Amino acid sequence: MVRIRSYSDDDRAAVWGIFQPILAAGDTYALDPETPESEALAYWLNPAGHTFVAERENRIVGSYLLKANLPGLGSHVANAAFIVSSSARGLGIGQLMGEHCLSEARRLGFRAMQFNFVVSTNGGAIRLWQKLGFSMVGTLPGAFAHRQYGFVDAYVMYRSLV
Repeated sequence: MVRIRSYSDDDRAAVWGIFQPILAAGDTYALDPETPESEALAYWLNPAGHTFVAERENRIVGSYLLKANLPGLGSHVANAAFIVSSSARGLGIGQLMGEHCLSEARRLGFRAMQFNFVVSTNGGAIRLWQKLGFSMVGTLPGAFAHRQYGFVDAYVMYRSLV
């Protein structure tokens, strides 16, 4: 059983414990792999956004951030970022958080959701977002400096929520 709930300050260490190795791998997030904890968590806990955690067996196994993609006249389009613990991958945590996120985005009044930078080598994420109704609407050639593969494409993915 997985429970998704709003982030609380008590979750800080657990979220960092998931986020840090993902950043360090340098294969999915554009943030510098050496980003210090304070800066990375300032991004993840954006006060203009909504951060959630996924718990399984009383342990945090994932988290996501939901926010407006742009301010002002673009604020009706949501944006989100997701992390899943390496020990919980393949258990459907990402899909559950994705479904929860889409529901929350609708509840908050967003009309669409857009992912600005899905790394082309992140096949699991691409397949999940397509399964959840997202389409690739753009390719950014060589936009991501992948630690293993060098410069790879990034995709813009979009889904209407109305």
